Amino acid sequence: ADFTPVELFLTSMAACSATDVDFITSRLAEPVSFDVTAEGEKMRDGVENHLGDIVVTFTVRFPDGEEGDRARERLPKAIAQSRDRLCTVSRTVQRGADVQMREG
Repeated sequence: ADFTPVELFLTSMAACSATDVDFITSRLAEPVSFDVTAEGEKMRDGVENHLGDIVVTFTVRFPDGEEGDRARERLPKAIAQSRDRLCTVSRTVQRGADVQMREG
């Protein structure tokens, strides 16, 4: 199935953050399962279309044992680092980049 542009945008945000979080946590333990979803409310306010309330959700399981425990402990910080500093896609949305469209 084809993605809509909005679905691609949300997928890129989830993929960007997933890459960061996986890189950080898999150094401690390889996850047993790693799922990331991104959702946003498509809004039309009469003037423009945009997304509101974007939520990226991580559902990650690590193996039992000491390494898995360290990875589980590190997961919230890894997610925060991606949100606050590492993920270019979500950082660009949060900061608000000027977008120019022009004819070539």
